This record gives sequence, C-alpha cells and structure tokens, in this order.
Amino acid sequence: MSQKPSIPQGTRDFGPTEVLQRKYVLNCIENVFKQAGFMPIETPSMENLSTLTGKYGSEGDQLLYKIINSGDFFKKITEGNDATNSVGNLTSKQLLPLIAEKGLRYDLTVPFARYVVMNRNNIQFPFKRYQMQPVWRADRPQKGRYREFWQCDADIVGSDSLLNEFELLLIYDQVFQQLHIPVTIKINNRKILSALAEACGSIELINTIAVGIDKLDKIGLDKVIDELKNEGINEQAIEKIKAYLQLPKHIDSLTALEQICNNNASFVKGKEEIEELLVYLKDRTHTAIEIDFSLARGLGYYTGTIVEVQANAGTLKMSIGGGGRYDNLTSIFGLNGVSGVGISFGLDRICDVLNELNLYPENLIAKSSKILFCHFEKDGQLKGLDYTLQLRSKGIAAEVYPDITKKIGKQLDYANALNIPFVGIIGESEIKQHQIMLKELSSGNQTEINISDLIKILGH
Repeated sequence: MSQKPSIPQGTRDFGPTEVLQRKYVLNCIENVFKQAGFMPIETPSMENLSTLTGKYGSEGDQLLYKIINSGDFFKKITEGNDATNSVGNLTSKQLLPLIAEKGLRYDLTVPFARYVVMNRNNIQFPFKRYQMQPVWRADRPQKGRYREFWQCDADIVGSDSLLNEFELLLIYDQVFQQLHIPVTIKINNRKILSALAEACGSIELINTIAVGIDKLDKIGLDKVIDELKNEGINEQAIEKIKAYLQLPKHIDSLTALEQICNNNASFVKGKEEIEELLVYLKDRTHTAIEIDFSLARGLGYYTGTIVEVQANAGTLKMSIGGGGRYDNLTSIFGLNGVSGVGISFGLDRICDVLNELNLYPENLIAKSSKILFCHFEKDGQLKGLDYTLQLRSKGIAAEVYPDITKKIGKQLDYANALNIPFVGIIGESEIKQHQIMLKELSSGNQTEINISDLIKILGH
C-alpha cells in the first residue's frame, strides 16, 4: 500500500527558484558581514540539552525540540526498579533527563557562547563572528512563523564598547538598503526595563515583565496586563507598567520615564547608553531609527541595548531581525567577564517580504547553463559532450541533452522551459564540418559557428 508523502507542519521544501532566491539574500548578508570584518563559524545542529535549557526563559524552554536517546531508552530507565509503572508517576520535567540528553538548537547565540568558552584559548578578543544556519522551535506554525527556519547572526564578544552596537546596526542599515526593503530599526535598553522592574518592587520581576511586554504587538495591552496580574504583580506596579507602555516612541519620553522609574541607578545607566548610541548613529545611517520603550526582547540573556527590525511595506509588517547586548551569557559556561552583543536576520521572513513586494532581481531565476547541446543521434550527442567539457574547462556552464530518442523539438522545449539562452544543434553535417548550429532562443536567430568562436561569445 502506497504511503501519501508529507513533511512535518511548520517545515517546507524549497525548489530551484526558492533556493536561488534564498542564496541571493544569504550572499547579500554575508558580503556585508565580511566587509565589516566578521569571520564565519558553524556549530552542530544538536546541542546537549544542558547547554540549551534555562537560557531562553520558561516559555523558550517549552519550545525546545528534544532528541530521544538512541537504543532501548525505556529499558535503561526501568532497569533495577521493582515497579516499572513508577516511571508513569514521574512528571514530564522529571522524565525528560532520563530519555533525552540532546536537543535541536533554538537559536545561534547560546551555541556561540558555548563555542567561545570551549575555544577561548584560540580566540582573539574582541571576536567578531558570523553564522548562517537553521534553527528549530516547537512553535505553533502560522504565516511568517515556522518550526524550522534560518538565522543569520553577527556577534562581537570581548568588548563593552557601544561602538559595537553601532557597527551591528550599520549592518542592518546596509543589508536592507541593498535588498530595497523599507524597515524601521527599533532600539531600547534592558537596563530601562530593569529600572521599571525595580520601581515595581523587585529586580526579580524583570523577566516576567519583559516576557509580558514582548507580547504587546501580538495580544494587545489589555491581555498583557491580564497576564502580568496573573503572575502576581500588584495594582500599583500595574499602573506603572501601563504608563510605561503608553509613552510616545521618542527619546523625549526619557523625561517621563525618569519619574516612572524613580530615576534609579539602572535607569540612569540605560539612559546614558541610549544617548551614547544615538551619538554614533546620528547622520550615519539611511534607515529610520525609533526609540521604542515597549521593545522588550523576551529572551532572558539580554542585559543592555536591545534592537528589533520591522518591515514597513506590504501586509507582512513583522519583525525580520533582532538582537542585543548580553553581559553574562558565557559565565553560565564558566567564563566570566566576557560581554557580547549580536544581531540576527530572519532569512525566511525576509524572503517572504521580498516575494510579496516582488523585489528580487529579474535575472535571478535564470538557468545556470548558457547553452544546451541538442542532437539527432548518438554521434551528435558524443560530439556535444566533448564541446560541453571544453566549455566547462573555460568556466562556461553548459550541458548536453541526455536522451537520444527525443526529437529536436522536444529538446528545444526543454531549453525554453529552463530559460537556457542558447542551444547548439549538432547533426551529421555539423560533425563533418566541425561546426555547431547556434540558436539564440529569445530571438530565434541562428548561425553556424566553430567551438573557438562559441567560447568567445559565451565567455563574455
């Protein structure tokens, strides 16, 4: 009985057109990374769960894909137990370490922090790296949100300078200018959120408040407030958070924030960092920069500047990039005093926006081969194969039609369907005269030519 083929929900196949489009975006991003002095690394698709858990907050931990241990894992956890049904009494949190030791990476930042710690003796600080690989999240699939997707990250570790934040924002500016995507770069500082948490009663509330605020665009102010109340935040603190979230998205709002946050030390430091970053940015970028105090970035490891990039055209007005400063991430793996800052591009969402706005170059989806050699019989095919190899040796993409039984018309249809610009027809007379009947498919013009002149024409 045949099986109906399918793929997991939230994943996708990519045909030649989509792959070429994605490579176009990847090449654009990578070239800007290289121009800014970043070096590439890659890390494994899977990490030890101990590396991943506890780094993304409680909600992030729930979205980690766990990999079941190989072999008879159930036998291993029940050996030596008098009552195997005792396993059934365990909670999923208790059972997980017994059956899964590894997981698919959730992002590229935590694996990078792990990499830095493991390779610290071979790294020259400040270390500037870029990484472009897929990540996985057990999220609910919807438009613009996938379970498997690519991130393109750039990070700088080993330096506290806010010049690094500017360099990364400049990368955003240059990439989206080249891709012609209109965007707004939103910035905030987690120290401001820490100041709000302190004003609400305790710095320990920072992650609860940040996770709640991070949902503002998705669920609205009222539901965010309801969630924060359910987390036990009192009415006085709720009023402060409401006032905070209703501030205009402008640097002048810092004056009102000073009162909301009681001008505490965290607020003063956050304000200083925002103002210094704006000095670097002034008149040095083409992209709109917006101070957005409702920006939270729910991931628990951010400690300073946070940034998000929002597309501003079409129906997909969504986040297509984000990042921030993290001071303590490597300390989790035993390396203290190494501050870092990084940004990420969401490749899949960027491609969705480019598709909707029809912003890909017109000649992008062209067949890589410049010529297809067509033939009437075996001798013509063999001669076409020799010509193909000569062209390839000169760096010219060429191929020969594989089936002898197909008529010339079918072979020409194949070339047209794949947008191959030229065909070289080889019959008995062409073989004798060492000639090729060259036909340009767009115009229909054809002429007899030898292989030397063909190389000159196609090599331009």
